[in-house]
Amino acid sequence: MKKRILSLACAAIMACSMILTSQMNVKAENSERRKIDGSYLTTEETSTGTVQSNSLMRGQFLMEGESSITRAGSGRIYVYGSTTANTTVDFVSVIIYVDQYNEEDDVWEQIDAWVEDDIDTYFVATSKTLRVDKGYYYRVHCEHFAGNEADYPYDSANSVTNGIWID
Repeated sequence: MKKRILSLACAAIMACSMILTSQMNVKAENSERRKIDGSYLTTEETSTGTVQSNSLMRGQFLMEGESSITRAGSGRIYVYGSTTANTTVDFVSVIIYVDQYNEEDDVWEQIDAWVEDDIDTYFVATSKTLRVDKGYYYRVHCEHFAGNEADYPYDSANSVTNGIWID
């Protein structure tokens, strides 16, 4: 009976130490994540960046902007960007930039970009699936615009995702 209790106690101590050790490793990984020009380098499947009206420095028309990047298979990414105005306006636009991390120079380099805009509306969105080189981090950042011609310059803001690893 004593051997059985001692065996259970040892097993419980080992389980607790394994749990504590794994939690410490997770904390260490999170604190060591590198941040390059506003984006962390991650191994996540997807990343989203947003900007909302309460975080905008100024403006009366731009309500929200979103940028998103998702792994879409081997060597592929799905990219999305949108801009929402708080009312119908003369002009709404989103400019999407896709960046690849250059480890040698420690910078993000633009590999693609496009614009989607519309008039007399409150929302615009665009998305694409892109083929990319494997073995790199990729991120998306967007410029968001909304406003009326009479109130030019338009309200503007930026959103950015974290970098995700593509293999």
